[in-house]
Amino acid sequence: MQATILNTQVNLDAIKTKIADKMDAACFSAWIAPISFNLSENVLELCAPNQFTADFISLTYMNILNSVASEYGLTVRVVVSHCVKSVKTANDNNTQTYSAPVQENNAGDFDSFVASEENAFVLSACKKMAAGTATFSPLFIYGPAGCGKSLLAGAIKSSSHGRTVMMSGATFVSEFARALQGRTIFAFKDYCRNCDTFILDDVQVLAGKRATCEEFMQLIIDLRGAGKNVVLVSNAAPSNLTGFDHRAQSLFASGLVADVAAPNRAVRKTIFERAGLDSHIADMIAGRVISDGHVISGVVNKIRAYVEIMGDVVNENVVEKLLADTLKKSKSPIVMVKSMCEKLGVSYDAVCGAGRVRSLVLARQMIMVVLKNVTNLSLSEIGEYVGGRDHATVMYAIDRIEKLSANDLVMSATISEMVDEYK
Repeated sequence: MQATILNTQVNLDAIKTKIADKMDAACFSAWIAPISFNLSENVLELCAPNQFTADFISLTYMNILNSVASEYGLTVRVVVSHCVKSVKTANDNNTQTYSAPVQENNAGDFDSFVASEENAFVLSACKKMAAGTATFSPLFIYGPAGCGKSLLAGAIKSSSHGRTVMMSGATFVSEFARALQGRTIFAFKDYCRNCDTFILDDVQVLAGKRATCEEFMQLIIDLRGAGKNVVLVSNAAPSNLTGFDHRAQSLFASGLVADVAAPNRAVRKTIFERAGLDSHIADMIAGRVISDGHVISGVVNKIRAYVEIMGDVVNENVVEKLLADTLKKSKSPIVMVKSMCEKLGVSYDAVCGAGRVRSLVLARQMIMVVLKNVTNLSLSEIGEYVGGRDHATVMYAIDRIEKLSANDLVMSATISEMVDEYK
């Protein structure tokens, strides 16, 4: 009998050791180490202290448990039992405390977000969420870097009534792991759920982190079930997020999905005007910076610092020197024409010559259209850069290409691409 008991204990220790080798150390310490193992015939029985722990272990770690148990010819069963009262476990909310991370005070208001017509919908949705009148949850906001997603999330935080918890994806991952390791996981859960609005920025950071993602999905379900607001911010739409299974993508998209467009030229100009620049200077800079809110913010900060330190007026000469590392270099019309000739597969000399081959004429006329859209040149001046054509010829060419491109998607796309490049 003594030998049988000893052999069973050795087997259980060996099984625990193998399970620990296949798991993250913090997760093993928090979930598996505190519970007791029993062998009953060919069944490895894990005694969990409560139903939540049993469900979590079954959902998250059953593949690992089955893999190890099968090496010993065993099957696994997770049960709720009070046979582990003598083992100190992290399952008593009354004795747990959780110290939340200091939240950055980066919340602005909706007036700080300069909205174009493209962003009118997402702005309205954010305002409804902040006002507590939204009939959708979660609100999933996505868009490219620097489009203002985090600014909108911060505006929701500052304008919402009641308690708001806002975290970045990286913070949620690290705090979840810290709570597991410190055995304060239930206090962490209470902290996240005891709010009226929960905001997570950079959802994509959770990709591939199975346990964290499972916990976050349950958090969304619980908050939504309690009638709370959930706001998610990401760099891609739910269906385009990699590292998440279909369940997560479906849950993220189950409320309202709204994209945020990058700031267009009008928005960039407004931002620079708000920074105190004259309208024509703001317009010049707006046409020569990329549509990235982070870059635009850097330009604004640099201009404000210059005015504060130097006490000088910001004119065109100052802008050219101060922002030489940021502004796109403007190209002369002749340089643009030669570049477009290369793109269209025709020689510059042929474009400026008298050739009347159809492909050459179309290329010449497309170049005229692009010059009209990206420069302030008159029609006669445009004609000078394509072989000395007169005003009437340029006008005819522009009218013809506009009609042709309305039915020719390839031509329309080619012209749009060149306009965007040279604008």
